[in-house]
Amino acid sequence: MTNLQEKIIKELHVLPEIDVQQEIRKSVDFLKAYLHKHPFLKTLVLGISGGQDSTLGGKLSQIALTEMREETGDTEYGFIAVRLPYGEQTDEQDAIDAIDFIGADESVRVNIKSATDGIVIALEETGVEINDFVKGNIKARQRMIAQYAIAGMYQGAVVGSDHAAESVTGFYTKYGDGGSDINPLVRLNKRQGRAMLQALGAPEHLYLKIPTADLEDNKPGLADEVALGVTYDEIDDYLEGKAIDPAAARQIESWYLKTEHKRHLPITIFDDFWK
Repeated sequence: MTNLQEKIIKELHVLPEIDVQQEIRKSVDFLKAYLHKHPFLKTLVLGISGGQDSTLGGKLSQIALTEMREETGDTEYGFIAVRLPYGEQTDEQDAIDAIDFIGADESVRVNIKSATDGIVIALEETGVEINDFVKGNIKARQRMIAQYAIAGMYQGAVVGSDHAAESVTGFYTKYGDGGSDINPLVRLNKRQGRAMLQALGAPEHLYLKIPTADLEDNKPGLADEVALGVTYDEIDDYLEGKAIDPAAARQIESWYLKTEHKRHLPITIFDDFWK
């Protein structure tokens, strides 16, 4: 194991193997402790795409809120699952299936197409041409705007679904899906999250679904692994301290180094990034 690999594993707190039931319990208790610490919060809000990560984050949140109601007798505690399509999306049924599996207390559907297209038009009217990749980032940020608006109206906190395999590669939009108040998955790699969903009884097609950010109009459903140039199995092996193909390791480390700014709060004069 290289020094950089060891540093990354330590920074992201990834274990080489997990006790699935223990990690489920740890995540639920973490969410409950956050709510106990902030008694003005009554809801957890999470965008549900129909993929593995948001399905797992949603299920853990729903378990936590159900237990909070039972333990405190406070019926105001609840989980809000948010659908955030850009127009009509091909995986809509997966999102519906995920929300059904989660058993969400409440479900809201917000179509972000008009908001996204509106800001693109406004920018282009000033002479700023927006390419497809940047428009994809706008979509991700519009989704987070909607979640924070809902959380603001319902005494809520926004739950993140980013995990260690995304964090190491910076494979998320800064201040988009990378923005949240609390993240119960951050220490897990992809296969560990999948094992937790299996243990929770999720439908197989949700945790075996090919991961995709699906943000670009010109590349609909582009698989994460294609965009990254490395597989999640290779990323997971790397994060578990295993030896992998040197070219794959270099690719992972390259993503890690050039996306370091995403894992850091806004840079100030007291940071060492600029020195």
